[in-house]
Amino acid sequence: MASVVRELKSRPGVKVVVCVTGQHREMLEPILRFFQIEPQIDLGLMRPDQTLSGLTARLIEGLDEVIRRISPDWVVAQGDTTSVMAAAMAAFYRNVPFAHVEAGLRTGDLAAPFPEEFHRRVADMVALLHFAPTPQASARLKSEGIPSSQIIMTGNTVVDALLEACKADPDWSKGPLLQVNRSKPIVVVTAHRRENFGQPMREICESVAELAHKFASRQIQWVFPVHLNPNVKKTVFEILDHVPNVILLDPLEYPWHVQLMKHARLILTDSGGIQEEAPTLGVTVLVLRSTTERPEGLATGQAKLIGWKRQDIVREASQELQSALTQPTPGNSHDNPYGDGFAGRRIADALLGDHPD
Repeated sequence: MASVVRELKSRPGVKVVVCVTGQHREMLEPILRFFQIEPQIDLGLMRPDQTLSGLTARLIEGLDEVIRRISPDWVVAQGDTTSVMAAAMAAFYRNVPFAHVEAGLRTGDLAAPFPEEFHRRVADMVALLHFAPTPQASARLKSEGIPSSQIIMTGNTVVDALLEACKADPDWSKGPLLQVNRSKPIVVVTAHRRENFGQPMREICESVAELAHKFASRQIQWVFPVHLNPNVKKTVFEILDHVPNVILLDPLEYPWHVQLMKHARLILTDSGGIQEEAPTLGVTVLVLRSTTERPEGLATGQAKLIGWKRQDIVREASQELQSALTQPTPGNSHDNPYGDGFAGRRIADALLGDHPD
């Protein structure tokens, strides 16, 4: 939402109130600092071992009170889909217009990704404006009966944020990537999705261990920023700690995360955002999921859906690396089907009434 906040704040007569839920605070605060965003409201809703139903209830109650007190002209949400759905419902109950950023993402399977697919559908049912990141997302909304006048194709704000972060040139010798040697090949690994907890996470980690051994002679560095969720962290460290050529890091602040991806030869991930970021950086993504709501990268060949089974990951990553290692340096500045860096401007224009019906 950073580019949307910035654009709206630049428009005369517009008051922007930023509300954060307080989830994953260790990861949130560095992002707020980087984009120079100071939330006026922090709900502080994170609880140890929280359930989805408990979190959803607290979100709806907390956001309902915010909307009652602020009485805004628009409620706009993006990000964690539980928060987005709760914001949409709270706005609907208060009869306040809701705008959904990144609308229309679908797999067609309510169980994957869980619970995001359900949350996105609920949010789009009550939204008055749907900011679709791609033509495919726009078409999906129309197929669900959303009037064309309520759908605006904007590109994804994730690309806006990525291009801003790419301008940074941090000193690797003084930051969290000190252990990573930019002169040697880098493969980035991330995994955090709820549906990959348990056996899938074990197989993902075991495949990384096998690949690290298989490509040891090529001096590839397998860099894994480890999510803070204990369901992820425990398994990753149990299997990969002390495996040669595997570097386990704490979650990276956003500009460092972008720098790492810029220098990668390959990315293995179950993240949705990385599927949108990597095409601009010219890095191929192997998606550790059975479905994706972001099919555009698959269509262009910039991403490949491979699932979480060990033998599939080892086979596909080996094939990609054999090709990637023949390239002298990672690519960059490739066309990105997810946006051009101006999504925030288009969204601000639409919210203020400056868009075609």
